[in-house]
Amino acid sequence: MNISTTYIRRQLQECYAQQEAGNLSKIVCCEIFGQRVVDYYLGKDITLSAKEEQELESILARLRNFEPIQYIQGEARFLGRTFHVAPGVLIPRQETEELVELMLEEVPSAAHILDIGTGSGCIAISLSKELPEAQVTAWDVSEYALAIATANGKALQASVRFEQRDVLADVSGMSACYEAIVSNPPYVTEAEKADMERNVLDWEPSLALFVPDSDPLRFYRRIATLGLDMLVSGGKLYFEINRAFGEETVALLRSLGYRTVRLQKDISHNDRFIIAEK
Repeated sequence: MNISTTYIRRQLQECYAQQEAGNLSKIVCCEIFGQRVVDYYLGKDITLSAKEEQELESILARLRNFEPIQYIQGEARFLGRTFHVAPGVLIPRQETEELVELMLEEVPSAAHILDIGTGSGCIAISLSKELPEAQVTAWDVSEYALAIATANGKALQASVRFEQRDVLADVSGMSACYEAIVSNPPYVTEAEKADMERNVLDWEPSLALFVPDSDPLRFYRRIATLGLDMLVSGGKLYFEINRAFGEETVALLRSLGYRTVRLQKDISHNDRFIIAEK
């Protein structure tokens, strides 16, 4: 059966702005059903079997329910690599790519690195692949997330040690062995929920997103405190942060004794990263 690309776009424009509906329809046509990009832009129909037509209608229904396209595809790209993702892990963002690129400019090639709250494993695996002499460890509280991260590590042939740990619980007996600790922890306040898109709010894991309004810096405080014991002298913390709390996070780190605390903006000119040296 022939299905028009116009039909697909119209189905999505019920729920999405015109540009986003166009972007999603291109992914559906070209990436999922294999239409050539030039044919898509020429507005040519795509020919589907009865089974594929059912699959298309299922995909459109999921998109109209605001399920992220990455979960529907089961994958997301991060720094040129493909990572499996599912609703139990955050979808990797461009800002986090920037954080890894920043680390690659500064972290010693044979460093010991700890990634706290690894999710899909995109940070830890990318660092391991780009710094093959480094020893990379990754923690997450979620058993499900660790299963996905471990599978991604195997698929991408990365040397990362994944461990289930709750950073807010008792983490004792850790020696000062890391040159770098990196984290993109939960940092969205409950008050910010009202401004969030449904595809994030309804589908991505709350455990990896939200912190109480009363204590928005809880993860940064805890990780920075651990870093005092776990970082070697001159070792660095690398944080992705909530842009609304840049100066407060800098002040917190300085109060704990970190030096040369740097607040950096992302490509959209928002306060997004903090680097602090022990």
